[in-house]
Amino acid sequence: MAHILIIDDERSIRSTLKEILEYEKYQVDEAKDGEEGLEMFRKNQYDVVLCDIKMPKMDGMEVLEQAMAEGKDTQFIMVSAHGTIETAVDATKKGAFDFIQKPPDLNRLLLTVRNALDKSTLVTETKTLRKKISRKDEMVGESEPMMRVKDSIEKVAPTEARVLITGPNGAGKELVARALHKHSSRADKPMIEVNCAAIPSELIESELFGHEKGSFTSAVKQRIGKFEQANGGTLFLDEIGDMSLSAQAKVLRALQEHKITRVGGDKEIKVDVRVIAATNKDLRQEIEEKRFREDLYHRLSVILIHVPPLNERRNDIPLLVDKFLQDIANDYGNAPKVIQPEAMSYLQELNWTGNIRELRNVVERLVILSGPEISLDDARLYAGIGQ
Repeated sequence: MAHILIIDDERSIRSTLKEILEYEKYQVDEAKDGEEGLEMFRKNQYDVVLCDIKMPKMDGMEVLEQAMAEGKDTQFIMVSAHGTIETAVDATKKGAFDFIQKPPDLNRLLLTVRNALDKSTLVTETKTLRKKISRKDEMVGESEPMMRVKDSIEKVAPTEARVLITGPNGAGKELVARALHKHSSRADKPMIEVNCAAIPSELIESELFGHEKGSFTSAVKQRIGKFEQANGGTLFLDEIGDMSLSAQAKVLRALQEHKITRVGGDKEIKVDVRVIAATNKDLRQEIEEKRFREDLYHRLSVILIHVPPLNERRNDIPLLVDKFLQDIANDYGNAPKVIQPEAMSYLQELNWTGNIRELRNVVERLVILSGPEISLDDARLYAGIGQ
C-alpha cells in the first residue's frame, strides 16, 4: 500500500485530501505545518508528499529543499492557491515532481498522484537493479594473481588504451572488461558486448558494422551495428579468437581509421569507440596457424591482462563462496546459508576446470540440496558432480 504524507496548515484541505486518497486505498498521514511535516518525513518512508507552499513556521519550498537533501526517493507534489508559472518552475528545479493549484481538480490530483507513485516505484526498482548488477559484477579476490589484475585495471581504465584480456572460459574476463569501462571516462556512455563465438561467421560483419536495407536476402530494413551502438563508449569483443579473417580485416580498418562502412553501403561513418577484446585462445599460436591476423593482434594488445584460472587462486575460494551464498540468498529471498569450515576446505581442494562459473553453479546446487548448514558430507555428495 502506498504511503502518502499531506503537509498543509488548513485542516479542511487536509481532511478532504485524506478522505479522497484513503478512498483510493492509500495510507495517509497528516502534518499541520512545514516543521511537523519535515520531522515526519525524516522519521518515516513516504512514496509521495503533497505539500502546501504558503505555511507558517516553514514554507513548502523550504520543506522541499531540506527533504531533497535527505536523498530519499519520495516524490513531492507542491500545492498552492497562489501559484504562478514561476512558482511551478522553481518547485520543479528544486526537485518537485509536479505542481497543482488549489482547489485541486479531483481527476488531476489522482492522476498526478498515480504518476508520482509510478515514478517512485521506477526509481526504487532502478536503484535496486543497479545494486544487484553492481554486486554481481564485483570482482572478488585478494590472492596475488587477482591483486595484479586489479592493479592493472586501476592503471589502465582511465586511459584510452586498447586492452586484450586473456584467460580460460569461466575465469571472469567479462568482469574485467566491465570494470575497465566502469572506471573509464566513458562510463556514462554505453558498453556494448559482442560474443564473437556465438555469431555465425556469415553474420558477424552485419552484427559489428550493420547493413543497409536490401544488402542481402534477409536484410528487409537497415540495421545499426555494434560499432555505431557503442559510439562514445566501449565495445567489448568477447572470444575474438573465433572471429572470421574477413571480419578481422574490417575491425582492423575500423581501429586504424575510426570509420566503418555498413554491409551493402558505401558511406563511411565515423565512430569513437574504445575496443576491449577477450579470448581463451593463444592468439600467437592462432597467428602461426594463419587463423588470426598479426597486425590486428598488435592493434588490440596495447595492454595485456591475464585472468588466472581458479586453480591458481584457491585462496580466493572462501571469499567467492561467501559472495555466491549472499547473492543466491538475495535472488531467492532467503537468509544466506552457512557453510562449515570442513566443507569450505573440501571445495578449495577440488579441481575447478570450469573456474568461477563452475564454482557458482556448485554453490547454488549446495544451497538447494543441502540442509540449514552446508556440511562436509553435503560438499562431498553434491560438489563433486561433474568434477
